[in-house]
Amino acid sequence: GRLCSKGAALAETLDLDDRLLYPEIDGERVGWERALDAVAQGFAQTIDKHGLQSVAFYVSGQLLTEDYYVANKLMKGCIGTANIDTNSRLCMSSSVAGHKRAFGADTVPCSYRDLDLAELIVLVGSNTAWCHPVLFQRIQAARQENPELRVVVIDPKRTETCEEADLHLAIAPGSDTWLFNGLLVWLHDQDHTHLRFIDDHTQGLDDALAAARASSPTPEAVARLCGVTEADLLTFFQWFSQTEKVISAYSQGVNQSSCGTDKVNSIVNCHLLTGRIGRPGMGPFSLTGQPNAMGGREVGGLANQLAAHMDFAAQDVERVRRFWNSTAIAREPGLNAVNMFRAVEEGKIKAIWIMATNPAVSLPEADRVRAALAKCPLVVVSDCIGASDTLRYAHIRLPATAWGEKDGSVTNSERRISRQRQFLEAPGEAKPDWWIVTQVARRMGFAEAFPYESAHEIFLEHAALSGFENDGRRDFDISGLAELDAAGYDGLMPVQWPVTRKRPHGTERLFGDGRFYTNNGRARFIGITPRPPVNAPGDDYPLVLNTGRVRDQWHTMTRTAKSARLNAHTPEPYVEMHPDDAQPLALADGTLARLESVYGVMLARVKLASASRRGSVFVPIHWNDQFARLGCVGALVNSATDPISGQPELKHTPVRVTPYHPRWYGFVLSRRRLSIADAVYCVSIRGRQFWRYELAGETPPQDWKHWARELLCAPQTDGRAEWIEYLDTGSGRYHGVRLFTRPDAGTALESGVFIAPTPDLPPRSWLAELIVKPAISADERMGLLAGAAPRGQVETGPAVCACFGVDANAIRRAIRERKLASVEAIGQALQVGMNCGSCKPALKALLEEAHGKRAAA
Repeated sequence: GRLCSKGAALAETLDLDDRLLYPEIDGERVGWERALDAVAQGFAQTIDKHGLQSVAFYVSGQLLTEDYYVANKLMKGCIGTANIDTNSRLCMSSSVAGHKRAFGADTVPCSYRDLDLAELIVLVGSNTAWCHPVLFQRIQAARQENPELRVVVIDPKRTETCEEADLHLAIAPGSDTWLFNGLLVWLHDQDHTHLRFIDDHTQGLDDALAAARASSPTPEAVARLCGVTEADLLTFFQWFSQTEKVISAYSQGVNQSSCGTDKVNSIVNCHLLTGRIGRPGMGPFSLTGQPNAMGGREVGGLANQLAAHMDFAAQDVERVRRFWNSTAIAREPGLNAVNMFRAVEEGKIKAIWIMATNPAVSLPEADRVRAALAKCPLVVVSDCIGASDTLRYAHIRLPATAWGEKDGSVTNSERRISRQRQFLEAPGEAKPDWWIVTQVARRMGFAEAFPYESAHEIFLEHAALSGFENDGRRDFDISGLAELDAAGYDGLMPVQWPVTRKRPHGTERLFGDGRFYTNNGRARFIGITPRPPVNAPGDDYPLVLNTGRVRDQWHTMTRTAKSARLNAHTPEPYVEMHPDDAQPLALADGTLARLESVYGVMLARVKLASASRRGSVFVPIHWNDQFARLGCVGALVNSATDPISGQPELKHTPVRVTPYHPRWYGFVLSRRRLSIADAVYCVSIRGRQFWRYELAGETPPQDWKHWARELLCAPQTDGRAEWIEYLDTGSGRYHGVRLFTRPDAGTALESGVFIAPTPDLPPRSWLAELIVKPAISADERMGLLAGAAPRGQVETGPAVCACFGVDANAIRRAIRERKLASVEAIGQALQVGMNCGSCKPALKALLEEAHGKRAAA
């Protein structure tokens, strides 16, 4: 029943600004018939001329399961190649591979309810407080119910999650396998093993122990390899050994690695050794990175899957072929995401259809991906957004429905299938993705295999396939839902698979009977020989780049950047680094930096943090050409991949960071969206009824007044425009504002530009408040040129709570004036922290600042 800050702001993102509303071919609006014919003919002609391997689909965890199902069926079941992969390759494929090695299937054994029952929760490579805030609040609620519950965070970066942890192990980047190999050895040597479970339900322990002992023989050696103290390491080992109910929840810090699969299995090994799996309150728990990553895995969205958790074993291929009545089924895995775009670059793939994702931003070596798309003969993009870095390369653009307009189902991290019901009419000529794919399939000659007229019909086929010739040997089985009528589908309540006739209400957790999905029913220990990241830092690129998410943005910002309050918390791309790394480079907090790797370049604002790990820098993944010039971190990221899962190493790229010294700095506020070509550094930030632009450049205009008027002047409708300007040619400082007076409405601030030779610019907060006022006072008008609020007006501070729009200064005043002494008291006074709770670490920091001591939770 909770929402994160992004969910709470969804109502602010439902407008039709930047929506793709009509089909287009080469920039020309066309009807659906012509667009669909062009897609079908383009793919058919490419196959006829260049063969099956010359075409590909790249799909997305933003698709509903029914959309995913038909896309996978068209490519693998009818066209006959497995060249369909998903952006889940970037977030979950190492978990998939690890599960399959250990369990015989991509099975997540746990339930969210296990978090309520656990006595120790180990969060590995996950800033849960920001990236899974609803789950994190559930953990916090469990701690209130059970004060004995401990939380350990294992993460090279000190995140907001660490502020709520009992222990933070800031291990060296990429050292997870040494750590968990060491835990395995220590548990075994201290006799913390479940011998009956091991003997009856597992295999391979001796080999796994031998490999672990070779790399991580003693706690002393492990502490040295991981860069932590032996005392902290032993505390973790002892807590794990002495606690029966242990959840190890892991996310992108584990998966996004060139040895991500091994990291997953090193964690799973420890649970198998202790028998802590399949029972309440315990188990390894993969936290997915996208809304329907698991739904995509169910239908075979990854290039190395077939459908319904079946692979390319001969019996699986034959089974799916018969179910689909296919004459051209794919019989071997296709190209994964990184290799797919390499094949585009090499000219091997000549037609690609990209659905609901933005690979020109999110894939590693993003500049190389863009160059590949630029020369691809046929790029089709179906999306709801009318402007994205990927869409600019599309020859054919297909308008798809967005969240709220879709009807279908999704599956979350705990295997829970939920219905998504349409509550908004599709705008313009937007259509559901399943409809678009179905229409193209019919035009390619596959009408018999694509008779669907509703998402309901697709779901029933998907459910029936899951149970087809499935006598319990396959984990994914929702055949109990295969006969739902339309009313039953519409009213389907959330349910965890498997859902069968024997288990019509679903299954909360798996493996409680000790039976796994391997050939002999036993779980497999996997021997792990640790490997460091592929690319090591050196003299030219001495720092390690780690990438990740911020609290209030999502993926490439196409939806969340529409919300002013979501933009307020982190308005610009930044590089977080330790002061000791920044000082020799002459980088100060708030200045601009140039980041370089062998793959590309970006610009970012410097954010110093003494809690950061020395030698590492962190940059968020979200910014791109739509919102920040030279702000795409994907341009820096290396494309090394896990040899088993194919997942890229997004957490470890050697970089160098140097000061960026522009000759001028500035910002612009405008009630209209602008195009600013002159600034090398240009970040656009949507505010409440206005746009803000943070700027820096190398060549200042000869005449700032002329530049400002060219930029800000707009056609007048009614009323009178007026300029107020200040120019100091000696210092290079310019302030110019455009006022607009309407009869009987007073004078309002329409836009303004503020330029200086250094980053020392007027505070934005007061001006941002001023621009949304319908009329300004005489004192405020006088303050415009100075760029400062009139005496007595209070400046707002940095945003803290996005759910309720509360800033730091308001919280400081409340703490001081109301003598608030706890996070709970602040929440009761201002509502902050009372929804998703992701701002609670910031509230604790403000309390500590005010009281000069460790604050009460």
